[in-house]
Amino acid sequence: MLAVNGIYRFSSPRVFRWMTCHYSSSKLFVGGLSYDTNEPVLKDIFGHYGEIIEVKVICDHKSGKSKGYGFVHYISEDSASKALEEMDDQVLDGRNIRIQYANKK
Repeated sequence: MLAVNGIYRFSSPRVFRWMTCHYSSSKLFVGGLSYDTNEPVLKDIFGHYGEIIEVKVICDHKSGKSKGYGFVHYISEDSASKALEEMDDQVLDGRNIRIQYANKK
């Protein structure tokens, strides 16, 4: 990986794939959500563990209803790790939620 004028360029697609797989532990998968749980609720609850880049609840594109899972992307891996430890198997809106790293292989 080379930095030119603050822009990172990858020397090969293989390096890019390795970086994508190994440096994605700041994004969490949140499963088992109530169909009533929305993005502001997730942001409020998970915001206690650190600064969040993005919160996304996955919805059916036709009905607009939640599919029961979503993602929380933190700025730091430490924040994601704390949230995973504290929130996994906790009750949110009457459902036990499951937390995992989103892209960890």
